[in-house]
Amino acid sequence: MTDQWVALEPGADPDERVRALRRAHETFTTAGTVPRPVRPVVAESWRRSARAGVGPDGTASVELTDDDLGAYRAEHPLAKVMPLVRELVGTFAADGSHLLAVCDAHGRLMWVEGHPTTLRQADRMNFVPGARWSEAAVGTNAPGTAVAVDRPVQVFAAEHFIRRVQPWTCAAAPIHDPHTGRVLGAVDITGGDGLAHPHSLGFVQAVARAAESQLSLVAPPKQTEDTVTLSVLGRDEAELRPGGGRRIRLSRRHSEVLVLLARHPEGMTGDELLCALYADESVTPVTLRAELARLRPLLPPGLLASRPYRLSVPVECDAALVERQLETGALTAALRAYHGPLLPNSQAPAVVGLRRRLAAALRTALITRGDPDLLADWAHAPWGEHDLLIWRALAAVRPTAPVRARIAALEAELAVPGVPSRRPNVRQTPWVTSGATYSQRPPV
Repeated sequence: MTDQWVALEPGADPDERVRALRRAHETFTTAGTVPRPVRPVVAESWRRSARAGVGPDGTASVELTDDDLGAYRAEHPLAKVMPLVRELVGTFAADGSHLLAVCDAHGRLMWVEGHPTTLRQADRMNFVPGARWSEAAVGTNAPGTAVAVDRPVQVFAAEHFIRRVQPWTCAAAPIHDPHTGRVLGAVDITGGDGLAHPHSLGFVQAVARAAESQLSLVAPPKQTEDTVTLSVLGRDEAELRPGGGRRIRLSRRHSEVLVLLARHPEGMTGDELLCALYADESVTPVTLRAELARLRPLLPPGLLASRPYRLSVPVECDAALVERQLETGALTAALRAYHGPLLPNSQAPAVVGLRRRLAAALRTALITRGDPDLLADWAHAPWGEHDLLIWRALAAVRPTAPVRARIAALEAELAVPGVPSRRPNVRQTPWVTSGATYSQRPPV
């Protein structure tokens, strides 16, 4: 198996795999060991299911019905994107052999839709709205496992922990709050063995991404009078927005100060701030105090405190939002919130380090995920046009002629044709590795 997240590799015999999985399931439920060909993601899920006390002959319990279910669905954030989800998955749900299901972050099914015949079959295992299908309740299943591991996942036939679910195959992907990265639930397609294909996993992933994009439009982040936000991505002069909508544009040095203090809510001493801001060791504390004296009257009264230097109220920085989204696996939301390198022309040592680490974390996540659409978004952005590693990762999953031509041009430009580059060329791509702006890139 080359990809543990795909249930059945191309060319595999579904019937033979089902027989092997049934034997493996019996071995696990009787002896507690997991033999091949069980995928690692399924083996780990089986172990979690057993630790939660789930039995292989159990069933899901229905927790919400009628008015309670209707009220819960109406208030849930995913209600806003259900029309879009239905539009995208409607052909699957209407063809008589598949179901569309959407669950909340606790694995509770909120919507289950499809052909009446298939819905009646699903009723027999309580795959119905209001039923809890978390791993802790019914063991390994696509919607429950997707929210448990925060990854798109397929569950094929006897990979399901409960026996009565094993005639089914499903693929699910988590949906995140685009502003916080929090898992809101998952979208699932349930049907027959034909879903055990990489395309179905990619499809539910695309539906989840579309839902997150729609959420970002219909549910903008809430602002209060106490909210202070700081925008530093893709711009050299930060924009500070205190509560009430007023905007304050800061100089580059003042932008650097705010970035660092927002990063260190516990505060920084004068020496720490001096080292973080100035690579030149000859700069004296007097220079720093003068900068802070000029900054203080530009800010809301009392925002900049001293001894140590700190911000008196939490400041929400867009760079920190991207980091949180990455930590929760919300890569699509993180990429959407990333408007470019952090203060791209800053040479402050600590800011350069933050800029590099954030870009590296995003690039690593993109390459690891291997999603062609997300890789293309980065590659075609101004900061990704010369990113050879990203273009090569894109070619691995989408080897089109324009992509191959771009790689050839970059290799010629870097004078290392045909040799994999493990690190960017510092001299020729300063926007990647130094503080230079991404607009100062070499011509193609």
